[in-house]
Amino acid sequence: MAAELSAHELIAKHRPTLDQALEAIRTRAYWSPHPEHPKAYGENGSLDMAAGKAAFDALLNTRLDLGQPGTDDWVGGEVSPYGIELGVEYPHADVDVLLPAMKAGQRAWRDAGAEARAVVCLEILKRISDRTHEFAHAVMHTSGQAFMMAFQAGGPHAQDRGLEAVAYAYVEQVRTPDTAEWVKPQGKRDPLALTKQFTPVPRGIALLIGCNTFPTWNGYPGLFASLATGNAVLVKPHPRAVLPLALTVRIAREVLGEAGFDPNLVALAAERPGEGIAKTLATRPEIRIIDYTGSTAFGDWLEANARQAQVYTEKAGVNTVLVESAGDYKGMLANLAFSLSLYSGQMCTTPQNLLIPRDGIRTDEGPKTFDEVVADLARSVDGLLGDDARANGLLGAIVNPDVKARLEAAAGLGEVALASREISNPEFPGAVVRTPVIVKLDGAKPDDEAAYMSECFGPVSFAVAVDSAADAVELLRRTVREKGAMTVGAYTTDEEFEQAVEEVCLEEAAQLSLNLTGGVYVNQTAAFSDFHGSGGNPAANAALCDGAFVANRFRVVEVRREA
Repeated sequence: MAAELSAHELIAKHRPTLDQALEAIRTRAYWSPHPEHPKAYGENGSLDMAAGKAAFDALLNTRLDLGQPGTDDWVGGEVSPYGIELGVEYPHADVDVLLPAMKAGQRAWRDAGAEARAVVCLEILKRISDRTHEFAHAVMHTSGQAFMMAFQAGGPHAQDRGLEAVAYAYVEQVRTPDTAEWVKPQGKRDPLALTKQFTPVPRGIALLIGCNTFPTWNGYPGLFASLATGNAVLVKPHPRAVLPLALTVRIAREVLGEAGFDPNLVALAAERPGEGIAKTLATRPEIRIIDYTGSTAFGDWLEANARQAQVYTEKAGVNTVLVESAGDYKGMLANLAFSLSLYSGQMCTTPQNLLIPRDGIRTDEGPKTFDEVVADLARSVDGLLGDDARANGLLGAIVNPDVKARLEAAAGLGEVALASREISNPEFPGAVVRTPVIVKLDGAKPDDEAAYMSECFGPVSFAVAVDSAADAVELLRRTVREKGAMTVGAYTTDEEFEQAVEEVCLEEAAQLSLNLTGGVYVNQTAAFSDFHGSGGNPAANAALCDGAFVANRFRVVEVRREA
């Protein structure tokens, strides 16, 4: 097909943005081309808030035809955590037809080169960004995030992570020159002379296994890292969160086709209820890369069984905050309260275990006992969520019945310091909204250990009494080593304790935040600057994003000729 978007036009349009992204990952300074505020997307026309909502509403109860080959059925069944049936149908694929079609376009995509692939990816991201309001509603009604969080995390922050992956992919591919003249002196004899050609070649077809809670934020890094390095990408969304990734696939296919490439380089694999196609797809010989976010059990299965593929997993961990002392006690409580409440704790980075010496801590307000610290934190959470409208805006909705069941069971694990309460959502009466529960546990009791040494995903936190600050450090070490952690936080005014915590995190490869009391929270990371996960502990075998996340998605093949 004739290209409507020439490589020259795309480079002229997007090369400045790519260069800024390259500079951002070099300096780690703040930068984002994607506005966080809804009003930044225009007051009128296709970008405004009303149009975005209307675009989302127009998708409901429709069939999303992507025009991809091998469609043998139509599937759907998504129900919003806010109680709305989406009614959207998606193509179900005969993968024996779809996978060969996806492979057919890889040669031209490979031969286009790293820069052309990068700017095509940036055009895809630009078109997604232009529809951020629409995507925000799609993310909200599949993940249960409140609208503002769905807008930011599912929109600009996800787009930032995708762009970040493209930047890393570009850097790694151009690290080796396209050609080289090699001359080896031979003394009195003629030198040996070779012309060498180096080509980044894709591994094959990449499989993206999407997650329910952050379909775009967790999905875009792998999708764009694989696409930018020359691979075709098969997107297998979570059955309860298909729409945001299906829209992404549709836009990607449109851009690829307009740029003169095969749209089948990106395709969707939606599934029938209970079909469970992830295992089948993951072990297909055509699948050479897998990106997965979800449970430890399935992540471990992928790592053990998808042996033909390079597997990138973000699994579960037990995130820990150590409270040894506080220079800003009220600031600490407010920061922790927000961290525990945001999106009902349904983030892989939310703190779970709060390790506090049983003899209490020093603060700028004087000494505080263990019980006082926990009670004050409970009051801080209550104060934050006391107004139902504000609470709905922070908590969102419980994403699935399993989270609700864990929340209800947690109250039986120990002494409840903060009981969870039900909140009604006037706009969405079908939403299940619950405030966090905080349960006191004793770090010296073996019976309590089973609770705090396991991930309890959702709005559940354990205030764990430990014998000393030193014991807290050692429990942190054991937790990260055995269970993994996406995040670690610590509050202290003691330099020696701070160094001890830092050393544990360096040795066990866990990302550490110290003494956060303002508007930055332990469960948030910024693209181009923060690393999400480290790839060095059991919670994840990769970091979003670094060179290692992209470099093994392609190999460099050399052709030598005598000069």
